Formats: sequence, C-alpha cells, structure tokens
Amino acid sequence: MTAPMQKALVRIACDEVEVEGMLELPATPIGIVLFAHGSGSSRLSPRNNYVASILRGARMGTLLMDLLTPQEDQAYQTRFNIALLTLRLRTAAAWLRQHSDTRALPLGLFGASTGAAAALQLCAQPDVAIAAVVSRGGRPDMAGPQMLQQVRTPTLLIVGGLDEVVIGLNRDAFALLSCDKQIVIVPGATHLFEEPGKLEIVAGLAKDWFATRMGMPALHAADN
Repeated sequence: MTAPMQKALVRIACDEVEVEGMLELPATPIGIVLFAHGSGSSRLSPRNNYVASILRGARMGTLLMDLLTPQEDQAYQTRFNIALLTLRLRTAAAWLRQHSDTRALPLGLFGASTGAAAALQLCAQPDVAIAAVVSRGGRPDMAGPQMLQQVRTPTLLIVGGLDEVVIGLNRDAFALLSCDKQIVIVPGATHLFEEPGKLEIVAGLAKDWFATRMGMPALHAADN
C-alpha cells in the first residue's frame, strides 16, 4: 500500500517577518524542489502548483514559498528587489537543509519571472549546493552579468515562443552562463503558457531536467 503524501503549511522566519510555504512530500522522494514565484504571484499560483503536482508524481517533494509578505508584495521597491528575494530564498533553502525529512535530499530550484533571477543569484553563491535550476518565463537577466557568470548549477531556461522580449533577455543571459545549460523556446506559447498543452510541456521539461540531475533516468513528458 502506498504511503500517503505529507502536506504541511510551514512558516519560515526571515529577518523580522515570517513567510509561508506549502511543503508536500511523496512517500520516497528522490529530491526536493523549492519554487521561487515572480513578483505579484504567490504559493497559490495555479501554474506553479500544476508544475509542482507533476514533479510530485515523479517522486520529488515541493516547497512553494511566498518570498514576500502580502504587504511587501504591494510595494514596487520590494517586489523587484532581487537581493531581498535571493536572501529569502536562501533562508528557505537553509530551512530545508535543517528539516529532518528534506535535509538529505538533492535540492532543485524552480523560478518564474523575478523568482528566476533570485534562483540564479542563489546558485552563484559558492556555499549553497543546488542540484538543478529551471526558469519558466523568467527574467534571468535580472540576476546580473557577474552573478550569471558564476553559476555552476545545471540550468534550464524555458520561454514562450511568442514572448519575444523575454526570449531576447533569456538568450542574453544564456550566453553568460558557463554551466551545464539548455534553453527551450516553446512554440506558440505566450509569457504565462496559458495556451492549451503549453504548461504541460513546461512541466515535462522541468520533470526531466530535475530527475536526471537528481540521479534518476529521464521521465518523459509523455508519462504525465
């Protein structure tokens, strides 16, 4: 009989505030993926929750975090403060490293929009061990050229084929990366991958990228 999924609302102290996240673990996880949402989004994002469900189906735990409090997310200066988002993400990663059920698991990062910039800045820090990172419609350029050049974590950038401005920004960031890397342009997809079947493609790509970097054979999108 399959053991039930563990699910818990967690609160993580960051500076003088607490941020919330939803931690879900399958019975025998091969790794844990920490989600970094974009500005104006949250752990309730239906798109990131869909991707997270696919990852859990492939035996990966997920932690969907709010990197900002609701009040902070209303202020432009904090919504686009990549250094602050990176600090919060680092705190969440450290929490996972201390949690008894996740501390031994390979850690992956999934970033959207500004969350992708924070994820890559964290990967550039030499004292943080990240197995793999995936960006969905992200702004990796906002991590900054110097940080991008220091990233050694296997990095997958996924961009919608109709998201022309963001494609250019991702290609510029991709050129600066000197790690194991791949960029995938999803034909016919806009920034949020809202078109039928497009988010399923994103989830399949992310699943394979994380699985292979966490020591498992590729789990093809067709298996969804």
